[in-house]
Amino acid sequence: MKARKGFNLRNVCGEQIIVPEGKENIDCTNIISMNESSAYLWQSIQGKDFTAEDLVRLLTEEYEVDEETARADVEKLIQQWQIADLLEP
Repeated sequence: MKARKGFNLRNVCGEQIIVPEGKENIDCTNIISMNESSAYLWQSIQGKDFTAEDLVRLLTEEYEVDEETARADVEKLIQQWQIADLLEP
């Protein structure tokens, strides 16, 4: 899978937010607030194909989290990104 183009991470008043940019993404209902770890993952995958396992690896390397917890968090995060239509297959 891959992050859809035109959705960028911005710091708005101290909060990390994914915002749509460009005419093709004019629908602003897809603005999503991200915590530190999800923002880190979003930045890490830009322009790359990735798997859930890639995200788990990134989390366990960057944060003090065990693989099982990271995997559960990644599954939830991917589901949220899919619902918001932020990912390409």
